[in-house]
Amino acid sequence: MKKIRIIGYGWLGERIASSLSGKYVLSATTTTENKADQLNNKGIHTVIASFPDYQLTEPYSQWSDIENIDVLIITVHISEKRCCVSSLYNRIQNLSSFIGDFKGQMFLMSSTGVYPDFPKEFTEEDIPWENVPGERMLRNKYPQLNILRLGGLMGDNRLLKNYNISNLDHAVNHIHYADISGIISEMIEKKTQSKLYNVTAPIHPAKSQVINAQKNITEDEELEVKGKKVLSSKLVSELNYVFQYPDPRTFHL
Repeated sequence: MKKIRIIGYGWLGERIASSLSGKYVLSATTTTENKADQLNNKGIHTVIASFPDYQLTEPYSQWSDIENIDVLIITVHISEKRCCVSSLYNRIQNLSSFIGDFKGQMFLMSSTGVYPDFPKEFTEEDIPWENVPGERMLRNKYPQLNILRLGGLMGDNRLLKNYNISNLDHAVNHIHYADISGIISEMIEKKTQSKLYNVTAPIHPAKSQVINAQKNITEDEELEVKGKKVLSSKLVSELNYVFQYPDPRTFHL
């Protein structure tokens, strides 16, 4: 049974772990002692780790037994939108010290936020990983890294109707967490390496259409959907992946 480690057991990390549980041996990191205790009691070996955006006096010790791990899934935020490039460099250096010279299969949960807010259909070729500092720093150190640019994370308690939303006639670029887990599982089984994929549901309704579906409001009129659409057609073509939730209007069902 393959051994998988998840760096960052937050909202998404928890759901990925739940999907992979039973098929793989799981371990994880979290940022609090209380949560680490809870996960250890569930049989998920967990250590406390966070990756600050400043240079540490003493570098992180390498995560024990990392050389015997088959798959590493990174869900912590690696984005220059959250910090300047120098701070981002420090964060990635701290992360790299923790995982060392890892040679196994790797996944980085990136974001479709790398694409500008233009009314256009975006593919991975529009902004290659070399042009995104966080992706570039990690891929240069770990050439085998798979980069998954995730759309807005939805499912369970995350519903668009619960948020204060603007530009209601603009398209959504959402993804159900079950499909993220499904795509990772597919790539693990196929031993996929060094890929860059957009991960969004293939149907892009307007925000208002998603909200109305969640409120059980019937729409009679056709709506011109505006804004950007981030396409996952490369993923579908190369993995032959069939989405469990292709339409964000059904994420709540």
